[in-house]
Amino acid sequence: MSAANPARGEALLRAGGMELVLRPSFQALVAAEEELGPLFELVERAASGRLGISELVTLFWHCVTDRPEGLQRERLGELVMAQGLAGVTPVLRVLLGQILQGR
Repeated sequence: MSAANPARGEALLRAGGMELVLRPSFQALVAAEEELGPLFELVERAASGRLGISELVTLFWHCVTDRPEGLQRERLGELVMAQGLAGVTPVLRVLLGQILQGR
């Protein structure tokens, strides 16, 4: 997989021997919002430390581009937990920044 392109607002999640490019495209964010509710509220929860792990994984799931065959959301959650919250926070910051600022 290719490296993330910051000019597109992409972030790279390295987990489980994979490099997953996360791109907060309009389509991805609409799908995430349909599950999670308004994105602005999601950002507020993240800023106040109230973002749940399931919300984080859902956002990541919808933003993964070129999803590897066989990757399931539950597996992505396991990979995120294996990284630990400190390990995935930089990726989350990039996505939340794009939600707030756009490109």
